[in-house]
Amino acid sequence: MNVEKWINKNGESLKGKTVVITGANGGLGSQLCRLFARFEAKVVMPVLEEDGAKKLIDEIKAEYPNFDASVVSLNLASIENVDKCIEQLKTLGGIDILIHNAGVYNVPLKKLDSGYNMVFQINFLYPYYMTKKLMSELEKKPGSKVVAIGSVAHKNSKIDEKDIDFSTYKQISKTYGNSKRFLMFALHELFKNNDKVSLSIVHPGVTLTNISNHYPKAINWLVMFVLKIAFPKPKQAILSIFKGCYTPCKYNHWIGPSIFDVWGKPKQSKLKDCTEEERKKIFDYAENMYATIEKNKQ
Repeated sequence: MNVEKWINKNGESLKGKTVVITGANGGLGSQLCRLFARFEAKVVMPVLEEDGAKKLIDEIKAEYPNFDASVVSLNLASIENVDKCIEQLKTLGGIDILIHNAGVYNVPLKKLDSGYNMVFQINFLYPYYMTKKLMSELEKKPGSKVVAIGSVAHKNSKIDEKDIDFSTYKQISKTYGNSKRFLMFALHELFKNNDKVSLSIVHPGVTLTNISNHYPKAINWLVMFVLKIAFPKPKQAILSIFKGCYTPCKYNHWIGPSIFDVWGKPKQSKLKDCTEEERKKIFDYAENMYATIEKNKQ
């Protein structure tokens, strides 16, 4: 497909809009920031590595001198830092688009301050918490949206009420998939009857980013080579995310590549891998976890 032609056809000016994108200096995040600069959005980058984000801003300004961007510290491994980030974001005067882009894959499954493992907390629990805490800021802006990056890996899991965060699972793909499953379906239930803020669950398919770089050294080079030549580059993979910034999803739908969830133009389709009963259970767990976080801070 012609990426530039698609972008020109589907993108509209974001001038005057405030876009918050977590993990903005990563592979997909940096490409999104370049698009937002092109469409004149004000971009706020909550990130772990602030120096990297500031360097990215300088690089983008070389092409788009008027790029309006700022950096906020965000460490999704710490509730104290997350709360500080939220308070800073509340000073923006409203948020038009909140993009949950930050995430981890092959990291130690140690328990963090929430009592859950790192993958579950960073990919699901604190993004969900941030969404609820920032809802009032989103509601200040008509037509505001939350865009959450899901994954086809959610198909590798199903809720396990004996091990909610999959800490005992040996396959990281299942632990990662479980965290994305919780994020996707908990948010769908949260926004099910919200008529002020819309939700888009999106996925980029398969592409070469830092999160892909997790295979054993003996085969990692081969996997990276295959990803580089056979699958869409990050510049194309972000199109589903970009579309989600303009197009809300229907309930229990998501936006992703149209061909085998890997190639082709972004397309909205129904999620078929989670029953209504499981979605409700995931939402109940998410709400109880949120309440516990609030209680523990008192």
